[in-house]
Amino acid sequence: MGDPSVAAVPVVECGSPLVDLHGTALALDDRQRDAAGAFALLRAELVGLLVEAQGRLPDGLALLVVEGYRPPALQRSYFDEYRDELRLLHPQWSGAELGLATSRYISPPAVAPHCAGAAVDLTLRTAGGTELDLGTAVNATPEESRGGCFTGSDAIGAAARANRQVLVTALESVGLVNYPTEWWHWSFGDRYWAITTGAPAARYGPVDPPR
Repeated sequence: MGDPSVAAVPVVECGSPLVDLHGTALALDDRQRDAAGAFALLRAELVGLLVEAQGRLPDGLALLVVEGYRPPALQRSYFDEYRDELRLLHPQWSGAELGLATSRYISPPAVAPHCAGAAVDLTLRTAGGTELDLGTAVNATPEESRGGCFTGSDAIGAAARANRQVLVTALESVGLVNYPTEWWHWSFGDRYWAITTGAPAARYGPVDPPR
């Protein structure tokens, strides 16, 4: 996400509003709840695609949304915190090396799809509410998961890989794209989506939190 080519993608804002997932067909988990409830917001267009993807899952399975919109200040705190962790692990790295490594896991706020309401962190659950095994916890870092957080990782069990494929198949079928270092992170309409799909511009740019 820190590559200059991402920041260079133009944004043609389509105006799809942020909507609250409470009361929609999508289940919402509270583990990333923030005081303002921003975690439950997503662009309306993206919500529609997620509902469509959920309908394409095998019987008895559903999506579980962990986090949607992220205010820029919160994104900056996540970015800085992870960069500081990496600095302790790799004191020999330059500032540029730290920035690049950090952006592989946490997007710089200026281009972060969460700050545009265009990205969602999610997993799978059963109809009864039990989360499926997808190999690592949502938001596991590359260091603590030993690379298991990478979507295509071979460092997880066969059942977890199969569950990931179920998630991938459903979400890709409606046009979402995955950030490959995080199996749980999917987006639509942001700059990274535009680069991945060949779209001439992003549909959504960063937005301020609703008042």
